[in-house]
Amino acid sequence: MDTQSIRDQVVQVLKTVFDPEIPVNIYELGLIYRVEVDEQLNVEVVMTLTAPSCPSAGELPFEVEQKVRAIEGVNQVDVTLTFDPPWDKEMMSEEARLELGFL
Repeated sequence: MDTQSIRDQVVQVLKTVFDPEIPVNIYELGLIYRVEVDEQLNVEVVMTLTAPSCPSAGELPFEVEQKVRAIEGVNQVDVTLTFDPPWDKEMMSEEARLELGFL
């Protein structure tokens, strides 16, 4: 497996993770700030939440880590939660904004 193939699989897996309060996946919501895969196939995901007080704060990063770890070939998984920069609805994909009625 090469790093791009693993990265593509990580993105596909991230599209299966949903904030329980919003019917759009966390990738399209713009909650994923960075996905990096190094030569040893270690994966780093930097993500945020819609708000620091989000009730899913404990669940979503754990779900991301578990789903990425399950990808064949992935070694280490590091999920970092950040609020810098703070999330806002402009970070959503056009598809997500359409789904949620922001367009």
